[in-house]
Amino acid sequence: MELCNKKIAEDEFMASRDEVLTQWPTGARVDLDEAVEFHQKLPAKKLFSRKLIDAKKKGTTLIQPRAGVALVSEHIELLTYLQDKGEADLLPTTIDSYTRQNRYKEAEDGIEESVKQSKSMLNGFPAVNHGVDSCRSLIQSLNIPIQVRHGTPDARLLTEISYAGGFTSYEGGGISYNIPYAKNVTLEQTIRDWQYVDRLTGLYEEMGVSINREPFGPLTGTLVPPCISHAVAIIESLLAAEQGVKNITVGYGQCGNLVQDVSAIRTLEELTDAYLKEHGYDDVVVTTVLHQFMGGFPPDEAKAFGVISWGSAVGALAKATKIIVKTPHEAMGIPTMEANAQGLRCTKQLISMLADQKLENPQVDEEKRIIAAETRGIIDKCFELGEGDIAKGAVRAFQAGIIDVPFAPSKHNAGKMLPARDNEGAVRIFAPGAVPLSKELQDFHAGKIAERAKVERRNASFQMVIDDVYAIGKGNLVGRPR
Repeated sequence: MELCNKKIAEDEFMASRDEVLTQWPTGARVDLDEAVEFHQKLPAKKLFSRKLIDAKKKGTTLIQPRAGVALVSEHIELLTYLQDKGEADLLPTTIDSYTRQNRYKEAEDGIEESVKQSKSMLNGFPAVNHGVDSCRSLIQSLNIPIQVRHGTPDARLLTEISYAGGFTSYEGGGISYNIPYAKNVTLEQTIRDWQYVDRLTGLYEEMGVSINREPFGPLTGTLVPPCISHAVAIIESLLAAEQGVKNITVGYGQCGNLVQDVSAIRTLEELTDAYLKEHGYDDVVVTTVLHQFMGGFPPDEAKAFGVISWGSAVGALAKATKIIVKTPHEAMGIPTMEANAQGLRCTKQLISMLADQKLENPQVDEEKRIIAAETRGIIDKCFELGEGDIAKGAVRAFQAGIIDVPFAPSKHNAGKMLPARDNEGAVRIFAPGAVPLSKELQDFHAGKIAERAKVERRNASFQMVIDDVYAIGKGNLVGRPR
């Protein structure tokens, strides 16, 4: 059947579901009606969508870490610490790499080895292997909402287990969990698989259970212009809404320039809301998430706290609904729970200090205008390529390089658009490739790059791109030495 943005028919969905639930033995435990009953008995304080809606109404910014270990008891201990000592508002369950690749046998081996070694031998929580009841013990042990965060191209079974297990928020999408994560998987396949995820979410919604869905905003996390990540977030939101999703959080990865980052968060919410309404999805609640800097972190903890603080300030001034928080151990690998909690408390302090402040000036207004014009140009071209169908249009847009994610591993991504920073550290488009920029926008980007070249007394060249990528790897948000 040809890919299209149309709600999956019940008989087609149930036929797929029968196959999905047999992929690993724990799938046999999933019962949709019984799972809905479990969700409906959860207290309001554990419902992700409700907490996001409340924060949006109040204009407050919530904080959420990343965290996940192999064994249930240790994972509960970790999240309890982040809840109590880290003062987290929302909690994660980060899924291990084997599960992300549907390699459940290796995940099972990792669980067994973790028991033998008395420490986590996986880089996350293998939810599929642990199954529904173990996930529920996690949900019941904590006092605040928990989200599944992962990176899985085919997340159908993980979604079934997670939802039946009581998780009330789920990250990912058919583009954002393909292009930055996989090399050979086609977009047609991952969009289909994530239509299943969103249709399952829609079924829960129709049965009275609202589950939050969050497209992955940062993509590769390396010099991604706001218009590129915005376009993907908006497309994934439209795809989700068609399947019945009603609560969506769109994300953006901090780039480093305060004006650009604040403007990006604000335009992301405005544009997503506008496109959803333009296409008839009037009852979807849109919230935002800022991901603190996704590049390399300095190994010096004091300097790492500087990076965390800067991201915290951006999220607070932009009034993002939540911030995904980094730790002072980012440069060293998986952090201790103590370090994870320190990053959370640092972020909460900055949010508190800036609670009554908001960044408003002509620079923000102009940057918002630029980002909105770029994003609308891309999205409108996708609809044109898809002859009104955004699923078809997204696939064709990647084939044509209309959407082009910098430094992505996927062979289905053109890789011809090249970004570089301007003289103030904002991410600009050095070479647009086939990204549809108007003459005005092309001149704007060229002018910004030329300003930097003049200050640095060199020609605008590909070397600027190389310099900025290396700088990110060293934890320099601004991009280059001064």
